[in-house]
Amino acid sequence: MAVLTHKSLAAQDHELSESDKQLKLLHEAGLTPFQDKLTDSGLFPLKPVELDIFQINMGKMCNQVCKHCHVDAGPDRKEIMTRETMLECLDAIDKTNCSTVDLTGGAPEMNPDFRWFVEQLSAKGKHIIVRCNLTIIVANKKYNDLPEFYKKHNIEVVSSLPYFSSTKTDAQRGDGVFEQSIRALKMLNAVGYGVEGSGLTLNLVYNPSGAFLPPDQSELAGTFHSKLKDRYDVVFNDLFAITNIPISRYLQYLVASGNYEGYMEKLVNAYNPVAAANVMCRNTLSIGWDGYIYDCDFNQMLDLKVAAKGQHLSDFNATELQERSIIVNQHCYGCTAGAGSSCGGTTT
Repeated sequence: MAVLTHKSLAAQDHELSESDKQLKLLHEAGLTPFQDKLTDSGLFPLKPVELDIFQINMGKMCNQVCKHCHVDAGPDRKEIMTRETMLECLDAIDKTNCSTVDLTGGAPEMNPDFRWFVEQLSAKGKHIIVRCNLTIIVANKKYNDLPEFYKKHNIEVVSSLPYFSSTKTDAQRGDGVFEQSIRALKMLNAVGYGVEGSGLTLNLVYNPSGAFLPPDQSELAGTFHSKLKDRYDVVFNDLFAITNIPISRYLQYLVASGNYEGYMEKLVNAYNPVAAANVMCRNTLSIGWDGYIYDCDFNQMLDLKVAAKGQHLSDFNATELQERSIIVNQHCYGCTAGAGSSCGGTTT
């Protein structure tokens, strides 16, 4: 298992483990309110389009403690989705026409009911995405068969790989992570993932390792394809370049490194109204490990529940949620800067 270099903010009892402290800090930067930018773009209030994706956080438990993690996940986090809440998810999904269920964490595979849940979703004919950190596949023998399990259910695997070398990857995600990630990628390739014509999709995610915006996604994808193939004989389908959102552990990094004000100014100056019109919260619902409903994964981590009467799966009302206004705040600059950022990469 990868060497853990630090604990979660929650385990440290760090003030930035609290959502209200994060929101206070974001507002203290004194920058233009994000709501004003949306108003100038003719997008406020921001409204949903047709719901297509359920993104479900299966728990904050993870075998890694990545420095940029907006979930503040780690082995010391015990929050985990119960089967009862999964049943509520399944019931809510049945009340919509969504095509895709996106499973995230933490490491979603560490939830003891993960495979059961995937089987239920697969039986409903949903396209399933699993956000796999790769090292979980090789961390313990009980996870070694995950590539075959993914293949059986034709799951789209999306995995973070900050760089095509160990130095930058390990600096962000922990000692030994790059080596284990390459081993896991080879195991996925061995069953067909990322191989042309297999129909098994393996996408990688790039997050900047410092206080800067990601480079051009298509150019970066080309570089990753050639470097990983030439150096390690690893193949994959696509690469998503995602902007680091200034919350949780990444926010703590920005403050500790003296980059907070400068990074926020970069985001504000790079605001793109086209990206803002295509943010993922418009066609996605984010479900917390405890069944509460949010506009997006980032709002979930800031405890900004949906602006609707039914804020929990037990009170799920598809019509009411479709008519809501999406909650926005200063962290939303991260999704609307430059080419835009979503869980599927750029939005423009």
